[in-house]
Amino acid sequence: MSDAQVPTPTEAFEVLLAGNERFVSSTPEHPNQDAVRRAETAPGQRPFAVLFGCSDSRLAAEIIFDRGLGDLFVVRTAGHVAGPEVLGSIEYGVSVLDCPLVVVLGHDSCGAVAATRTALTEGIGTAGFVRDVIERVTPSVLSARAAGLTSDEDIVAEHIRHTVDLLVNRSKVLADQIEAGRTAVAGLYYRLADGSAEIVTTRGLPDHPKTR
Repeated sequence: MSDAQVPTPTEAFEVLLAGNERFVSSTPEHPNQDAVRRAETAPGQRPFAVLFGCSDSRLAAEIIFDRGLGDLFVVRTAGHVAGPEVLGSIEYGVSVLDCPLVVVLGHDSCGAVAATRTALTEGIGTAGFVRDVIERVTPSVLSARAAGLTSDEDIVAEHIRHTVDLLVNRSKVLADQIEAGRTAVAGLYYRLADGSAEIVTTRGLPDHPKTR
């Protein structure tokens, strides 16, 4: 994918998934990670996707999706919780950098989700601003409970869906881009053991229906 080429949302998603397949199979190409790419991107950036993921140290986006410099506009918070700064960063990626794809990346064994479940079931509080993270994850856990979901995997998937809905519902910029067909959103569930990224939900990607 060259800088001059502007991919469609579907094309961008296929590139991302292909990179993850290479990572899973231990056949990475490490594209755009050399001195030539460094020089090419020094004057400016043109990433093909916004990657909004959990801050977990095991979710290094460019490694998981076998990409390089200038490919991904990465935003990360614990439990991929979204406040104004996150929404503004994603809108910047979509409206200023013209990224045709936004990905929400959650994962199994998520500490933020586990802490929220513990806080709700055992009433164990947390100090400092970690409490704010738990409060932002709480609606997802409560929604999962209301739907009868009890496993960690199902609750994390519900949190991914909830985050995708929140982004689209709160950001008119993003919603308008999806409506116009210029941008799509995908929620992915990452498995730490095998490195695979599974589709949970999508917006604006008709060729990729929800698989969970």
